[in-house]
Amino acid sequence: MRRQVGALLAVALVAACGGPNETAGSTAATATASAKPAPVALKVAVPTMSADFLWTYVAKDAGIFADNGLDADIQYIASTQSVTALVAGQVDVSLGAGSDVLSAAAGGADLVVVAVPSPTYPFIFEAAPGINTASDLKGKKVGVSSVGSSSDIATRVALRKLGLEPDKDVVIIAVGSAQERTAAALAGAIQGAVSLVPDNLVLEEKGWKPLFNLVDLKLPAVQNVVAFDRKFFAARRDVAQRFVDSLVLAIAREQKDRTFSIEMIRKWSKIDDPKKAEVTYDFYAKIHPALPYPKVEQFADSKALLGVTNERVRSFDVAKILDDSLLRSAADRGLDKR
Repeated sequence: MRRQVGALLAVALVAACGGPNETAGSTAATATASAKPAPVALKVAVPTMSADFLWTYVAKDAGIFADNGLDADIQYIASTQSVTALVAGQVDVSLGAGSDVLSAAAGGADLVVVAVPSPTYPFIFEAAPGINTASDLKGKKVGVSSVGSSSDIATRVALRKLGLEPDKDVVIIAVGSAQERTAAALAGAIQGAVSLVPDNLVLEEKGWKPLFNLVDLKLPAVQNVVAFDRKFFAARRDVAQRFVDSLVLAIAREQKDRTFSIEMIRKWSKIDDPKKAEVTYDFYAKIHPALPYPKVEQFADSKALLGVTNERVRSFDVAKILDDSLLRSAADRGLDKR
């Protein structure tokens, strides 16, 4: 009788606990609940493969994007077309020039800038052999990627610093991307251009000379920005936050890990020469701020120069497209200190 009662109690306890497989089932359910969700696919437009986007390469290959739940597809979309692709919905985020974002926004595109990773001009103005002074440039052709692009604005700023009036003392012509600008210079199609590092070293090996280093001036600029379509930003703010978190963490890694960063430059910017890769790292590492807040004054040159021929740009309120809340969140969590 006692054995029957004991057996019945045992059956009752098993039933109350959900049967002999309940523990295994609970463990499986817990494991499933704690598993990471699949990374969110994100199309990222980069206008040039220069080391100005080093933090992007670091975020990709160091697994920082992945750790933040992002499957970042980095796409090379040359010059102003990176912002055009954003407006057209072909990409989710553009790392193109702030001047292009300004033009698009003034024209009616609903965009938002959440960071400015390169808040100054990362250019060196190079001149062809035989041109030793600014006055030697008079009457010569100076190449830019496209009218209104960051290289165009930087060129006009540099020329004025050299005492020359753009479109009067020199002829400014659009020749394409940074790589195409270098090719045009080597082909003799232009006699002056702002150059990115290490493209400037390629030119100098062929007898070109640096006339002006814009980085030394530390002028506020929007060489490249992180921009989203506002509808995407509103609907997927969590994704935008994860992207900005990745940006801050990648810049921190870039600053601390010189060896890895140089490897990224060699891989993504396709720089085979180790020395050139080192020079490139040293140049760009000092440009990217730990917390790249977007600021109205960074757009001043773009607005002034583009506004000469575009009244909508001239009267546009830049503050309307800036949102620093994602960076403030990253700073509050100390991501820049990791």
